Amino acid sequence: MSGHKRLPPWHELFRQEDGREWLIRPIRPEDAEPLQAAFPLLGPAEVRQRFVPRGATALDADTAQKLCTPNPQQNFVLVAAENQAPGEALVSALVKVAIISRTRDAEYAVLIGNFITGQGVGRKLLQRAVKWARTKKLDYLHGWIPQTNKAMMELALSFGFQHDVTGSVPGLLRVSLDLNA
Repeated sequence: MSGHKRLPPWHELFRQEDGREWLIRPIRPEDAEPLQAAFPLLGPAEVRQRFVPRGATALDADTAQKLCTPNPQQNFVLVAAENQAPGEALVSALVKVAIISRTRDAEYAVLIGNFITGQGVGRKLLQRAVKWARTKKLDYLHGWIPQTNKAMMELALSFGFQHDVTGSVPGLLRVSLDLNA
């Protein structure tokens, strides 16, 4: 008999190079308050702004609660958090995937705390986002990456994403992955 506990679906323990351990798991309603507290530490800022209402500078309680209770048919949100009870655990990163209405496409966004960048958490989250999109039998997965974020662009390209020049906006580059390729 193995001494390891089997984790629920979409859960994974992740150990950083420096030894810190995070639990990658679906977001929970109890994460709203810790997410609000950690939100200013998550970046990149250009992507973080896509999570808040236009003109807002912070994640308000209503927006946090909506983010923490996604519709599982249309949205997928994972967090990398301390291995503690939801509501008590520090949220260090998140990925959100949302199916674009009336299409077979989805958009993703990754936010990572500046205190854990470059440790492989972004790769794990993007890997899970692609896997979820494929389980939904979608055609394309699109993302927005700041022009200055070379590391995230390299990561997306390593997954097979292509730079989509037609969809870019000032300061952000759009990447797309053909999920049927």
